[in-house]
Amino acid sequence: MSTVIATNGLTKHYGHVHALDGLDLTVESGQVHGFLGPNGAGKSTTIRILLGLARATAGEASVFGEDPWRSAVPLHRRIAYVPGDVSIWPNLSGGESIDVLARLRGASKHDDRYRGEKERLMREFQFDPRTKGRAYSKGNRQKVALIAALSVPADLYIFDEPTSGLDPLMEVVFRREMARMKDAGATVLLSSHILSEVELLCDRVSIIRAGRVVESGTLAELRHLTRTEISFEATDAGAAAGIPGAHEPSIAEGRARFTIDSDQVAAALPELARRDVTGLRVEPPSLEELFLRHYGDDLLADSPSNDTDDGAHHDDVTGSRRDRRAAAGR
Repeated sequence: MSTVIATNGLTKHYGHVHALDGLDLTVESGQVHGFLGPNGAGKSTTIRILLGLARATAGEASVFGEDPWRSAVPLHRRIAYVPGDVSIWPNLSGGESIDVLARLRGASKHDDRYRGEKERLMREFQFDPRTKGRAYSKGNRQKVALIAALSVPADLYIFDEPTSGLDPLMEVVFRREMARMKDAGATVLLSSHILSEVELLCDRVSIIRAGRVVESGTLAELRHLTRTEISFEATDAGAAAGIPGAHEPSIAEGRARFTIDSDQVAAALPELARRDVTGLRVEPPSLEELFLRHYGDDLLADSPSNDTDDGAHHDDVTGSRRDRRAAAGR
């Protein structure tokens, strides 16, 4: 497996603002690599440097072994890029814009393979190519960039919030196309705020905070940093007492619950078997929890009171996990 993207001590300053502060990132060939962090963490700055659109202040960056600042033109022939905010030519139709973007990467509108793939993607994304660019919504402009990127094979796909502006049904289409690319062995760097999307699609993830990667690895490798939730049917308040490694035991709605360090789950199972528990559920830690390990305090600190919209923001990030727990208790 060869290295496609590598950065070492990558630094980018804008005056007194340190957008990147010694970022180390490695993406191997054939990987779908999730790149996570909130706005301002340095994701887009990293991508701009990898595309040769910005020059690093210090450190090293390479794409296919080349310096992206010095070799931007040949590298762009091998890279498909979709930003989170797409602008297109107002006087060209959507289909014409797709053809222009595809030609920049060597495709021809007379190529049967390209035309067939473009037509398939337009059907999948329910995209009308006849409308002029000036009339397109943000979501339709996003579809133009996605169709152009996916209809021409690339050695590396870089997506920076690619589903921004898409409705939920089109997000599902994007995930389906990403799964096809993953099965075909594509190399992808995917920056996304949608943690469930990253968890479904990515082989590895890197979490960036304040311009540095603070965690990187497969989800299996990183889950030891968080706790697994275990629950079973019970009515006795002490049902979870005495289980090796159990934390925060509780009982609610007919189920006993506790958390346990993820690498200690196997040690607890014999005790659960001895107690002959029923309705056992083991819920692995989610990427949301791993993300909140680094950003939860920041989200809560955004507001002077936990009763403000900050609490709603925190709830948005953790909501799906909590909903699953509520469903388990019903």
